[in-house]
Amino acid sequence: MTDARGQRIVLVVAVLASFVAFLDGSIVTVALPAIARDLGDGGAGPAGGADLTLQQWVVDAYLLALGSLMLVAGSLSDTFGRVRVLRAGLVAFALTSVLAALAPDPGLLIAARALQGVAAALLVPSSLALITSTFSGPAQGRAIGSWTAWTGVAFLIGPLAGGALVDTLGWRWVFAVVVVPVVLTLALMTRLPGDAHRGGPDQPARVDVGGAVLAAVGLAGPVFALIEGQRVGFGAWFVVVPLVVGVVALVAFVWWERRAPQPMMPLDLFRTREFAVGNLATVGLYAAINLGTLTIPLVVQELAGLSATLAGLVTLPTTIVSLLFSTMFGTLAATHGPRLFMTVGPLITASGFLWMLLVRDPIDVWWQVVPGVVLFGLGLSVTVAPLTSAVLSGISPARSGIASAVNNAISRVAGLVAVAFLGVIAGGALTVDGFHRVVVVVAVLLVGSALVSFVGLRGSRRAS
Repeated sequence: MTDARGQRIVLVVAVLASFVAFLDGSIVTVALPAIARDLGDGGAGPAGGADLTLQQWVVDAYLLALGSLMLVAGSLSDTFGRVRVLRAGLVAFALTSVLAALAPDPGLLIAARALQGVAAALLVPSSLALITSTFSGPAQGRAIGSWTAWTGVAFLIGPLAGGALVDTLGWRWVFAVVVVPVVLTLALMTRLPGDAHRGGPDQPARVDVGGAVLAAVGLAGPVFALIEGQRVGFGAWFVVVPLVVGVVALVAFVWWERRAPQPMMPLDLFRTREFAVGNLATVGLYAAINLGTLTIPLVVQELAGLSATLAGLVTLPTTIVSLLFSTMFGTLAATHGPRLFMTVGPLITASGFLWMLLVRDPIDVWWQVVPGVVLFGLGLSVTVAPLTSAVLSGISPARSGIASAVNNAISRVAGLVAVAFLGVIAGGALTVDGFHRVVVVVAVLLVGSALVSFVGLRGSRRAS
């Protein structure tokens, strides 16, 4: 499918498929206080300890499954074909979203969120691989910019849509509503031809089961320890044991991937300079984004007393700025190279979060928070599309599925760990002082990402 009309359909399908995963990952943020009130046990104080733990698990159960399995999904995409894997992921995502909407207690909700993460892992790498295998040259830069803009809008518009649903229909609808774009995407996929590239008798499918298990254990152990340790104490044996087991599993994962015949994370990809530097920059950027975008709606609702709808409205400037400028910066990066954009963008974003150090009781959201959110959106627009182009610029189209999966997995894992640290950074309960500590940590992560890009991409090739 190389004609202009076919390329447009591919781009729309890729955008919608990723839109679903990113929307669900972000729409839940403003629903967390309502979920805690309905299903939690009423921890004391603002964002009390027990309820903050529930809120962290609702977010991290999704990110844990997504980050653990996205690498396997990238391999499946390259083996069985992008369209086939996308279709399976969309159907599974719709079913697990309904399960989350109907969950009667915290345990089942967290389990449903984990299953949603499994389904979402099939969506993102396949959608981006569709683009990189269909477009080339400057057109690929523009397409990645459009993909980034619209999927970024999903990531950022989620709080606004979620807030409106929480205040009108209830928090359960933030999960049920994602079924609508799933159905639309499945309908559009009927207009795509069959996969041109997929495994056959001479390419038997091999799933790196050992790597998948080690990655899941290696992530789950430390995350469990970080979240539960804040609640019960880091000296408890059922906190220390998962932490130690997780660290050992992560070390074993690297050892295993160096020796596996078909590893889920091919370490040779990191020999490409742009890929290695881009993923290192991704760690700081997405740890900061996830920590910041989770905390802002909580502060606006639980400390400033705004409704869920207004809490979502606070993030709207970021959505508008991202939609307006991401495609432009993706195109510029394809022409001029990503270094400048990946250096300046995180610094602009950091300045937005540092602005929020103005937050004081009583909180004036429209002066102390919103200008920082605008700067956040501008910096994100400058950074994300060039980052995606840089990561994939030196990778062959045949390996674009696993390469994009590695980058997306790293971004989700960075967010997963950052969210797990929220209770530690904030001091167990979200207060104004705790929010200030979070803001400073976010800014430091962003400055680190900028420095990595500035130093690591010196003299690198253009990301076209």
